[in-house]
Amino acid sequence: MQKNINMGTAVVTGASSGLGALFAERLAERGYNLKLIARRGERLETLATKIRNQFDVEVAFIIADLGSKTDLESVIQNLSNDEEITLLINNAGTSTLNNFINTPSEKQSAMIDVNITALMALSNAVLPGFKNRDKGTLVNIASVLGYFTLPVSSIYSGTKAFVVHFTNGLQQEFKDTNVNVHLVLPASTATEIWEVGGVPISALNPETVMTIENCVDAVMKGLDLKESAIWPSVEDIELYNLYEEARLKLSTATQTGKPATRYATNVAK
Repeated sequence: MQKNINMGTAVVTGASSGLGALFAERLAERGYNLKLIARRGERLETLATKIRNQFDVEVAFIIADLGSKTDLESVIQNLSNDEEITLLINNAGTSTLNNFINTPSEKQSAMIDVNITALMALSNAVLPGFKNRDKGTLVNIASVLGYFTLPVSSIYSGTKAFVVHFTNGLQQEFKDTNVNVHLVLPASTATEIWEVGGVPISALNPETVMTIENCVDAVMKGLDLKESAIWPSVEDIELYNLYEEARLKLSTATQTGKPATRYATNVAK
């Protein structure tokens, strides 16, 4: 692929492995300088060295636990002061798949801290600059579980539902600008999050699991196509269009001050 020039700096969170690491490589290939964020410093350093050797781009990295308030504030300060940032991929996330009452409170809080609080805060760190410059791209990695839930995913699905609606709201807010906001909705992907979540990937039907390479390349193509919602594994996008049509119809149906007839009582109106 021919490398573009003056692409600015792309920030990738959760960049030490999985989707984040490959996003970093694909963006470097396109000519972006990089700012990589993750907890595992040795992996970040190894990845940064690899990318610098393979592509003619600058690579900086920040070792940070986005679930830590102190680390998050430091990252926010760094990003807020960097006018070279043109793209942010909010990829970092954590998961624990278990019944709600059997999930330790610290793991419940960790999902909220990383999947919601950090994603929102980092979006807030770059969007004012994007708006002022009328240029920039925000990519929020959600999940198909932002639309669906399982008996073991009530918290994780809840955090990803926040990402869905938060991103949809931002898309409406920035629709008349040159700031692009994208929602990404992967299904089962061969990343370490399964082990972190307590469900080994070997327990899944291999036919339902997408490789990291296929997922990232599908997302990159979706960005090129300027899709607002990128579903890497959904062949028939009309299914999503019908879902959105039904959602909007339901929204319209709520706009009345009268209770539905099924809730009617004998009380005089």
